[in-house]
Amino acid sequence: MVSEMSDSAGNARGGAAADGAGPPVQAARNALAVLRYLASRSGPVRASTMARDLGMPRSSAYQLLAAMRDEGFVLHYPEDGAFGLSGLLAELGTASLRAERLGRLARPLLERLVADAPVPVVAHLAVLGGSDVIYAGRVQGFRAPTTVSAIGVRLPAHLTATGRAMLAALPATQVRALYPSRDVLTHRNEAGPSTLAELDRILAQSRERGWATEDGDVTSGYASVGAAAADRNGYPVAAIGLTFLGDDVPDAAPLGRATVQAAEALTSRLAGRA
Repeated sequence: MVSEMSDSAGNARGGAAADGAGPPVQAARNALAVLRYLASRSGPVRASTMARDLGMPRSSAYQLLAAMRDEGFVLHYPEDGAFGLSGLLAELGTASLRAERLGRLARPLLERLVADAPVPVVAHLAVLGGSDVIYAGRVQGFRAPTTVSAIGVRLPAHLTATGRAMLAALPATQVRALYPSRDVLTHRNEAGPSTLAELDRILAQSRERGWATEDGDVTSGYASVGAAAADRNGYPVAAIGLTFLGDDVPDAAPLGRATVQAAEALTSRLAGRA
């Protein structure tokens, strides 16, 4: 396995020289070689050993490992003077699989929401990724407005109805952890909460109402409603939302309640209940 890793690293270096790839590309290849190498080992490895096996200058190996440690991809074992993989890669893979599973479970619910809505809407499923929402499902109704909620798109959670729905279901301490030092929150259209205090008020209103809303905070002229779905432990793992032209819906309450019903159905599916 070590010889295969050495050959891979050598081929990567040769390929970089042959195709004229610059230092950033070579650094990326070296980082991938380190990840593959550490994944092949049963325990932590000293940097000098890894540098030797990969045919990498020792100083370069230490610098690369330090950067990868700072980014959370490797762990340093100071007593052993060694490095090993962190759980971040597994978490990233698990998050991807979780989003795919949630998307499949929610798809029929999104289709039903679109079919039953009295106005053209786009239904979407979102999950939290730090202080962002990541869209994991989307169904667009006939003549529905074009939205930015394509699968894989990230938006600031505090600006979206789905994000607010999930944030409202989290403990205040966890919300603070997601926004540790943001006295001024991100805007898209000079709309939405500017401070954490304003966000707190919006989340309190969402909890009292039972569903979240936004009007023009993501895209001018568009409005959205959303409700959170929870796992077996009551943690908000996703949210279902509807987006529509704000002028088409003078009263968003019926659509808000519809998202609550869909989110409750998704919660039941996640818990294995009928």
